[in-house]
Amino acid sequence: QVQLVESGGGLVQPGDSLRLSCAPSGRTFSNGAMGWFRQAPGKEREFVSAIRSSGTTYYEDSIKGRFTISRDNAKNTVYLQMNSLEPDDTAVYYCAAADTIRWSYQVDRKSAYNYWGQGTQVTVSS
Repeated sequence: QVQLVESGGGLVQPGDSLRLSCAPSGRTFSNGAMGWFRQAPGKEREFVSAIRSSGTTYYEDSIKGRFTISRDNAKNTVYLQMNSLEPDDTAVYYCAAADTIRWSYQVDRKSAYNYWGQGTQVTVSS
């Protein structure tokens, strides 16, 4: 059974940075993608960013230029570097993994992802 182990959340002030990590246990997703979604209280879970096996990256508009997704193949780990954090970034962040992504339009859809992490809380507050 695949498990996605997330880490790196916390409480920070506006303008600070955090780096989230996600390591799938015992498996790589060589034909799919790894993504990050977030869910704020009372809101739907929304797409944040994804990286496909090709290395192509995708970002939700509100975080472009502030967040960067990357991966370390040697460590089988995906990272989300979050800079210039804002209070609106407060949410539980979920790592997700997809076995197969055939089309670019799929990367921001929850239904495309087969596995999910337990979530890590990010709180941005002064």
